[in-house]
Amino acid sequence: MTNPIYVLNGPNLNRLGKREPEIYGTTTLAEIEQMCRKAAGARPVEFRQTNAEYQMVDWIHEAIDAPAAGIVINPAGHTFTSVPIMDALKMFAGPIFELHISNIHRREAVYHNSLMSKVATAVIAGLGPDGYPTAVEAMARLLEKKK
Repeated sequence: MTNPIYVLNGPNLNRLGKREPEIYGTTTLAEIEQMCRKAAGARPVEFRQTNAEYQMVDWIHEAIDAPAAGIVINPAGHTFTSVPIMDALKMFAGPIFELHISNIHRREAVYHNSLMSKVATAVIAGLGPDGYPTAVEAMARLLEKKK
């Protein structure tokens, strides 16, 4: 059995399609999940969303123990504040892709310092919802090269 790619989504991403469509677009999280599953091909995907920091930490621990092949994470607002999520990601041995729908570096200064970037293998920002399948495809290719 092939180890899954975990796609983890943080706070307020369950509101995609309704929340600030001028920034995040009108694509829903359910549509993004389908895009990710298609991009992964035969590789399994664990696609999850939470508004709770502790739940994200628990899922990263699960990915460590499972083990997951890789993690694609959009920590949303936790990106700039969560030392616990960053510390959990440090324990993951596989590749980690940090993902943001908007280009956080073109936004207000509060969005410029990502704690997650310090532990991520790669960062994808500003591609809109298309960043998700791009990240999953890139992760799948990276994992194939490591075989």
